[in-house]
Amino acid sequence: MFFKHHRYSGIIVPLSYLSDLITINVLAYNLPLQFKYPLLFYSYINIAWIIIATKSEYYIIYRYTKVTRLLILISSQFFFFTLILFAFIGFFKQPNISRLALAQFLTFSLIVVSTVKFLNYYFLMKYRSKVKGNLRNVVIIGKNKKADQLRQVFLERAEFGYNFRNQFSTKSKDFIIQDCFDYIVENNIDEIYCSISELKNEEIAKFISFADNNLKTLKFIPDNKNIFSKKLKFEYYDYIPVLSLRDIPLDSPINAFIKRTFDIIFSLVIIVGLLSWLTPILAILITLESKGPVFFRQTRNGIDNREFYCYKFRSMAPNRNADHIQATKNDMRITKIGRFIRKTSIDELPQFYNVLFGTMSVVGPRPHMVKHTNEYATSVDKYMVRHFVKPGITGLAQVRGYRGEIEQETDIQNRIKFDIFYIENWSLFLDLKIIVQTILNALKGEAKAY
Repeated sequence: MFFKHHRYSGIIVPLSYLSDLITINVLAYNLPLQFKYPLLFYSYINIAWIIIATKSEYYIIYRYTKVTRLLILISSQFFFFTLILFAFIGFFKQPNISRLALAQFLTFSLIVVSTVKFLNYYFLMKYRSKVKGNLRNVVIIGKNKKADQLRQVFLERAEFGYNFRNQFSTKSKDFIIQDCFDYIVENNIDEIYCSISELKNEEIAKFISFADNNLKTLKFIPDNKNIFSKKLKFEYYDYIPVLSLRDIPLDSPINAFIKRTFDIIFSLVIIVGLLSWLTPILAILITLESKGPVFFRQTRNGIDNREFYCYKFRSMAPNRNADHIQATKNDMRITKIGRFIRKTSIDELPQFYNVLFGTMSVVGPRPHMVKHTNEYATSVDKYMVRHFVKPGITGLAQVRGYRGEIEQETDIQNRIKFDIFYIENWSLFLDLKIIVQTILNALKGEAKAY
């Protein structure tokens, strides 16, 4: 049974490194790259691959890691590997290297390495769930909603490889910490999950000491109170540990560069490929139905709460209340062509100019009118958090059904929850997922698109 219980990360990671390095070297050898100094090139790509993988933690995969995390790791690894690989041409003055062959090398490497990584991930999951191998014996200290939910995860997600053994209720009259310690030692428990809300400070200290002295992994289940429900970031200021309550991925210069690059490319595609011919057609239809400008300009709040002009195709007859009263169902101000372009979200397309100019992003929290921002800033908890990033043409809240008119208080509260989740969990793949869902919603129509 030892082979089934043993952890394989010490073997899997080196084997994964070796497999990927063999792959890129074999492909480089067999493709007509036409480089002058083979030894230099092979050394360069191997060192570059290892450095990038180390910095991005490419080979650190946990048993609970999701497929989306694998996609992010693969994309990040090959994005930087591509940049460094093409930098080789100029840095070492290698003009004879075939760019086409280099592109083929990167494409084949991406396909083979990705396939191997996903197969490894899949077979490990199957090995844990079917063969019951690579298991980790676990116990839970505490009996409450979150502890019970974690127990269900252990029991139902067999592919994670957690062998749930026992749950101790600290509220029980028979609860004695030493009995837990004895059980953990006697049953060869690997990981201990403690509910913070049910343990006193001295009890937590005892569990920490026991885990350290018995080579057990100790983890904590946060309760629903205050700081423990936050997404914490642990940092050192010199030798002083500091906890940050919110880690915003877009504060990273690399992430900000990736998002801005994507915004520029995507907005140019829409402006050149769609707006260049659609704008004249809509201009004619809009002005034929009602006199006034083709575009509607409204002041809204963006990043750092700075005001900017948000552009749309005009969908209403000109009126004095446009900047103060939100559109409602069967709103008499909306024109016939306006009703169509609002229903299909075509009226939002001019905001791609906002994206190009840098005041908005393709995906982000939707910007609100200044009047609404001033109201919600004082009445809705954490409302201003959404202004840590640029506003978007579409957002996570919108694809989850919270778009358009705010009819009740829960609408804005749920919208803020989704906005904050997006800000704290941003990734390029999340942006792509939201864009695809936005297109699908526009095609099938949305109830609150009026």
